[in-house]
Amino acid sequence: MNCPESPSGRETLLDQVRSTARSVAVSGGQWPRFLAGMLGDIGATWRESAEVCADVAWQARADGHSALLLLDPEQIARPGADPVTARTYRHVYLGTLRYDFRCRTIETLLHTLPAQVVDELDCYSRALGVFALLGQSRTTGYAGMEQVLAEAGDHAKTLHVLLHGLWLGHGLPGREEHMLRLLARPAFASRSDPIALFREAAARRGLGQHRQALESIDRALDLLPPGDTAVHADLVRERSLITAAHDWQQLTSHISDRNPE
Repeated sequence: MNCPESPSGRETLLDQVRSTARSVAVSGGQWPRFLAGMLGDIGATWRESAEVCADVAWQARADGHSALLLLDPEQIARPGADPVTARTYRHVYLGTLRYDFRCRTIETLLHTLPAQVVDELDCYSRALGVFALLGQSRTTGYAGMEQVLAEAGDHAKTLHVLLHGLWLGHGLPGREEHMLRLLARPAFASRSDPIALFREAAARRGLGQHRQALESIDRALDLLPPGDTAVHADLVRERSLITAAHDWQQLTSHISDRNPE
């Protein structure tokens, strides 16, 4: 494939790769290998690889063709002759483990990597490792998060990985503040990303900011594309948690007013 020079042309090319790989995944074929070849043909950067691999891995998992069924952990752990293929396999395999909330498996797998592979890990792969720590409420993940942010900048897919880890790590001190700090970055300034708004709602619920949380989750529900029933269910569940927390706060406040010390 020829690589267009303009940003819009590049985005169109990535969309074509994404769409074609999804079609292969739906048929149950060896889509990770096919995707790696396409990303190699266009000379994809780690950012571009992350953007495409995250979307294709999610869809393949939903269609019953998870990367975990098609790749072996040894393919992720050993050095690859082709760096683009090795990176693609890492992105889709570790990304699918993330979607399954398998934090310990991610951590264990990354610990098996040879030193030469660890030294060459791209930023998105390292972000997935940080997700595994944060998702287990490990405060050591905070230092890794800052290192990733220093390189990733406002790459939305990487920020989503970190937000996901913070959201999952219920025992992390200050996690809501960290989530809102990430959500305040320019990548989410338009407030048009329903998943980012979903994370914002959860963070504000945790801080007791129920009115703002409801505003965020209702906006997320409006913006979510039709047909994504699994994510819609998650958003509805979050809304129920917000209203329940608000009602409980109102009830306890009322009881306290009636029974002053």
